[in-house]
Amino acid sequence: MAEEKKEVKSIDPATVEMIEKAASDGARVVFERAATMKPCPIGSEGSCCSMCSMGPCRVPLPKGKEETPEEKRKRVGVCGATPETIAARNFLRKTAAGAAAHSDHGRKVTEAFLLAAKGEAKGFQIKDEQKLLQVALDLGVEIGDRSNEEIAIDIGEMAYKDFGRQEGEILFGRRAPLKRQELWHKQGVYPRGVDREVVEAMHRTHMGVDQDYKSLLQQAARTSLADGWGGSMIATELQDIMFGTPSPVLSQINLGVLKEDEVNLIIHGHEPQLAEMLAVVTQDPEMIEYAKSKGAKGINLAGMCCTANEILMRHGVPIAGNFLQQELAIVTGALEAMVVDVQCIMQGIADIAKCFHTKIITTDPRAFIEGTTHIEFDERKAVDTARAIVKAAIDNFPNRGKNVRIPDVRSDLIAGFSHETINYLLGGLFLSSYRPLNDNIINGRIRGVAGVVGCNNVRVTHDDVHVTMVKELIKNDVLVLQTGCSAMACAKAGLMVPEAAAEFAGEGLAEVCQAVGIPPVLHLGSCVDNARILIAATAMVKDGGLGDDISDLPAAGAAPEWMSEKAISIGEYFVASGVFTVFGAAWPTLGNKEVTDFLFKDTEDLYGGMWAFEPDPIKAAQMMIAHIDKKRKALGIDKARERVLYDMAMRRELE
Repeated sequence: MAEEKKEVKSIDPATVEMIEKAASDGARVVFERAATMKPCPIGSEGSCCSMCSMGPCRVPLPKGKEETPEEKRKRVGVCGATPETIAARNFLRKTAAGAAAHSDHGRKVTEAFLLAAKGEAKGFQIKDEQKLLQVALDLGVEIGDRSNEEIAIDIGEMAYKDFGRQEGEILFGRRAPLKRQELWHKQGVYPRGVDREVVEAMHRTHMGVDQDYKSLLQQAARTSLADGWGGSMIATELQDIMFGTPSPVLSQINLGVLKEDEVNLIIHGHEPQLAEMLAVVTQDPEMIEYAKSKGAKGINLAGMCCTANEILMRHGVPIAGNFLQQELAIVTGALEAMVVDVQCIMQGIADIAKCFHTKIITTDPRAFIEGTTHIEFDERKAVDTARAIVKAAIDNFPNRGKNVRIPDVRSDLIAGFSHETINYLLGGLFLSSYRPLNDNIINGRIRGVAGVVGCNNVRVTHDDVHVTMVKELIKNDVLVLQTGCSAMACAKAGLMVPEAAAEFAGEGLAEVCQAVGIPPVLHLGSCVDNARILIAATAMVKDGGLGDDISDLPAAGAAPEWMSEKAISIGEYFVASGVFTVFGAAWPTLGNKEVTDFLFKDTEDLYGGMWAFEPDPIKAAQMMIAHIDKKRKALGIDKARERVLYDMAMRRELE
C-alpha cells in the first residue's frame, strides 16, 4: 500500500516546529482550522449573491457540460441579476473594502500628523524636513519663511479634506505621468476622494442599482485608484515626514528573535503611531529597570505583519513573523503580550492565548476582540499609553510557565528601501536619479522590474509561492520590489541581503547589485507602502528612455499568496495604473467567463495593464517575464548591445 503523502504546510522550519508544538499542546491554530474548514466553491468563484434577503442566490457555471442559451437565461438570481452582474458586484465590493481599510489607516495617520504639527501630540514631531518641503511643493503649499509646523498644518488639512473630496481629483493623482492622467480622464475613472468612491461603490452594488458588469468594474478601477494614489499614498508620505523616511537598516526576522530571558512584546497590526512610541518606551532605562525587578534581563520588542515593517524600517526592530505566524508566536510560550490594532489580526489569537500566559491587548477604538484586554491608544497621550502597555507586559513576565520553546531560526535582512533611498543609492547625493536603473534596463543587465507583494494564504504552502516566484524572477535578471508579508517570506529565505545577488540572481542583475551594494530583492515597507512602487515607476518614466507612461515600462506585479480584500484593491490600482498583475492562490471571478475575460483581456485595451491568475509560481513568474520581454521589444531594447569604448575619432564621426 502506497504511503500517504504528508501535506507540507510551510517551507519555514520555525513555522513547522511551532505547528507541531501547537498540536502537542492542544492549541488549535489556523493550519488545523483550515484542514477542517474548506472554502465554499460557489462563493470563492464569485457566483453567490447575498445583497438582499431574498437570497443568497447561487449561480455557478454547470460543470462538465455545454450550457445552452436558454439554460444561461434561466441561471439568474431571484431579482433577475445575471451571473456577470453578481460576479462584478462581488469584485467591486472587495475592492471597496480593501480601499476603505487602507484609506482609514491613512486618515488615522493624517489625524496624528495634524496633532503633531499643532504640538498636541507629545512624542510626535516633524522628523524629515526635506520630505515635508517636497510634499509642500507637490501640493502647492506656500513655504516662504514659514515654520515647519505651519507648513505641516496646511499639508495635513489638505490631505484630510482629500479623503472626502466630493468633486475634482485627488491631490496626489497629479504625480502620475501626464499620459496616465489623460487616460484616467478618458475612461472616466480619475478618482475624487476615497470616501466618495467607496460610498458610491457600496451604493452601486446595492440591490437594484448598477446592473452592467462593465460599469461596475470601471467603478472598481476608480475606487482602487483613490486608494493607491490617494489614501495609501497620503499615509506613506505623512508617516515618512512624521517618523522619518526609511533608509537601509540591518535586522533579523523569524520567531527566533524572541528571547528566553527577556520580556517579549510583539506589536501586530498596521497603525505605526503606537509602534513608534513602543520603540521608544521599551528603551527607557526606567522601564528596563522595572523589567529587571520582575526577574527579566530586559525588554525585547518585535513586530508582526505590517506594523513590523514600519518599525523595522525606521528603528531596526526585528520581525517575529508574517501573517500565518501570529498564533505561533504565542505557542512559543515565551510571549508576554501581543499588542494589536487593526487589519489582519486573527480572532484565534485570543483562544490560543488561553493555552499560555500571553496577554492580548487591543488598542484601537475600531477593533475589539472578546476576552482580551483593551488599552486604548490616544495620540495626545501617546507616551503614557505606551508605558501602560509595556508595564502590563512586564507584569506578566512572572506568569510565564515552563512550556517554552523558541525556535532557533532567524535570518538577517536589510530593509528600508524607500523611493528616496533608491534614488540616492543609484545616483548619489548630488546626482540622485533613476537614470542608472533605466540605463541598466536599456542595456539589458536588468531585464525589468517586478513588484511582488501581498499576504500569506493558508490554502497554499506558507511562504513557498512567494519565495519560489521571486527566485525565478531574480534568476532571470528581474529586480524585485516587495512589501508586506511577501517581503517577510523572502527575507526569511535569505533573499534580502547583498550576498543573495551572487547566489540567486542572474549575471546581469548580480553585477548591478554588487556594484551598488544592494540585495536583488528590495524591502519597501508595509501594504500601504505599495504607493512607493507607484512613485518609483513614475520616476522611471520621468527619467526617460522607457516610454512615456507606466504601461510602457518592462515591469509587472504579483500577489502570489494574497488573502485579504486589501490585496484586490492594490492589484486593481496597479492594473488601472498600467501594470500587468498576476494573482495566485485563488481568483474571485472564475465562476463567470465574461467578467474574467474583461479583467484578463479587455482591461489592457482600457488601461494598458491587466489581470492574470496563475497558482503555479514558476508559471506565474514566466508570465511576468514574457510580459517584460514584450515591453522591451516594444521599446526596441530587446536586442543585446555591444559595449563600445569610443575614441576621439569615433566621437567626431558621431558629430
